[in-house]
Amino acid sequence: MANEPKFALIKQHITEQIRTGVWKEDQRVPSENELAEQFSVSRMTARRALSELTDSGVLTRSQGLGTFVASFKSQSSMLEIKNIADEVKERNGEYSAEVIALEEIAAMAPIAIALSVDIDSKVYRSVIVHHENGQPLQAEERFVSPHLAPEYLQQDFTAITPHEYLSVVAPLTEARHTIEAVMPSQDVCQWLNLYNEEPCLQMIRRTWSSSGIVSFTRLISPGSKYRLGGHLTFKKQVR
Repeated sequence: MANEPKFALIKQHITEQIRTGVWKEDQRVPSENELAEQFSVSRMTARRALSELTDSGVLTRSQGLGTFVASFKSQSSMLEIKNIADEVKERNGEYSAEVIALEEIAAMAPIAIALSVDIDSKVYRSVIVHHENGQPLQAEERFVSPHLAPEYLQQDFTAITPHEYLSVVAPLTEARHTIEAVMPSQDVCQWLNLYNEEPCLQMIRRTWSSSGIVSFTRLISPGSKYRLGGHLTFKKQVR
């Protein structure tokens, strides 16, 4: 611990304050100056800690206002959550899946916070590439709570999708989505057979069952192959 870089100690302090509930969602965290003074470090060191936690989704920064604990509150889904295998079949396509990873890992801070578990506790991770007519359509990296899906690692996800399986063992009650355009990482390029820097559509999804948080998922699709749509019905106002 004594040899650990100062910025890492600051990150550890911040994530522990969040995990234990001392700092609540949307609460302002100490500024660079305040952290620099508290830990006897330079502003640059404090800035690095805040920036890395912001990049990983633990914190959010607002120009002129400060840095805040990211909101992890559940909310009703604005999008209908469909099983991707069903989507492909509805288009008369042939669905298949390739399992890249199915393993138990130690939860890093962003994953631990998203799943509401202790940092470094064991969680399940799967990486699955969904195909349509033999071509990669979507890469799915999912982190799952072992308490709500204890037999997750024993499943054959070429025969059933994680969404289908979790809908049975931990039926979905709530979800939260964040959608953005991103440039693919080297791993994503490999998973989706991308040979250029094609922008991708990324959806971060967090799901709940009646018993708690089930999974934290990253869904990435090539911009040229996938799009999202929806239908909203508004109640007529009575004047």
